[in-house]
Amino acid sequence: MLSHVIPPVRGYTKCSNSLVRHPRLCSDAKILVLYVQGLPVCDRDKALSEHARSLLMTGRAYQRAKAQLLAHGYVHERRERIAGGRWRTVQVMSNEPLTADQAARLYAGAPADGYAVVGTGRGGRTGHAGQGGRAGHAGHAGHVGLAASDAWSAPSARFPTVGEPTGRSVGGQLPADEDLGEDTSHPPTEAGAAEEAEGEGVAAASESVPGSASLPVPVPVPGLGAAQASAAPSGSVEVLAAERVLLSLRHERRELLLGVREARTLAGLAAEWLRRGVSPGDLRAALTRGLPKDGVRSALGFLAHRLVEKLPAPPAEQPETVPPPPPLPSPLALIACAGPGEEHMFRPNVPWATTCGPCHREEQRAYWEDMSARAEAAPAPEPLPWRERFAAEGAQAGAGPGPGVGG
Repeated sequence: MLSHVIPPVRGYTKCSNSLVRHPRLCSDAKILVLYVQGLPVCDRDKALSEHARSLLMTGRAYQRAKAQLLAHGYVHERRERIAGGRWRTVQVMSNEPLTADQAARLYAGAPADGYAVVGTGRGGRTGHAGQGGRAGHAGHAGHVGLAASDAWSAPSARFPTVGEPTGRSVGGQLPADEDLGEDTSHPPTEAGAAEEAEGEGVAAASESVPGSASLPVPVPVPGLGAAQASAAPSGSVEVLAAERVLLSLRHERRELLLGVREARTLAGLAAEWLRRGVSPGDLRAALTRGLPKDGVRSALGFLAHRLVEKLPAPPAEQPETVPPPPPLPSPLALIACAGPGEEHMFRPNVPWATTCGPCHREEQRAYWEDMSARAEAAPAPEPLPWRERFAAEGAQAGAGPGPGVGG
């Protein structure tokens, strides 16, 4: 593994290897210690949870990090009773593990064994008191150094904190916030490249003339008259495709080179070809084939003349074929009703009907009345209770097969 380290010259926080390589502390706990260690004195009078919230560390992640710091001696908490019968919680954080006795001595303002008090102000130790008997959170008592002789002061709010700015030790790297530009593998279209080429000259002209428009004004072509006005570019899909075809003619013949403003002037006429069913390839072939032997003097005039003179006829409009409606079913013939009464005719709705509607309803009514009368005359026997039915089935099962059954 190759490792390359550039030591920072300002805006950094010292950290011991024992904290970075601690096997029982998660990354959130280590980052929280480093974050609080690099704070100036004026920002330490807050609870540990507020500092964690600044790091977007909330919920279960913060509870886990705090529990690990408490278990390994990096954070100590103490509850005190203040005036008015209220309680507050004082939190002491260190970048080295401390015992409970060392944390108590640091909180009292006396250096602990081998440690020195760094940045412990009254505002940092008291913090915010709770209200209404609930426990409040106190600020941090400050960071502690490694030894009394090696004690260092906390970073100040001044930027840069200490020293003079120096040059970079290794060059060739750009700042992280510098715009490196767009990197794309797709080349710009011919229309876009031509617009960029002529855009600078148009912008310079518009700056010199107050109130000039940023878009190019179509150049009037002599001899077109109403044809050019009726086929003015409208920004549709056909106009954009026609403009790309006109700008690509220079690849076929160098003498048919058009500028962006000239292509936009003729784009409306060329778009009419596309609307009449001509493909872009056929349009390019019609404009580049059969050029004069002595060359083209004006690409704009030549192409405008050819677009007008060789304009194809519009496609014949074919009437829309409307499918005929489905034929209606022919009504059934009249038949004689098979019901009682005088003979009469009716037209059935279905082929198997033999009676008309009134006769059919009368037959159904008579049928159900007969069924009801039979049910009243011979009612069904009452079902046996379950005890009698069970006894009858048991007696039948115990009788066994008859004398002629079996071998």
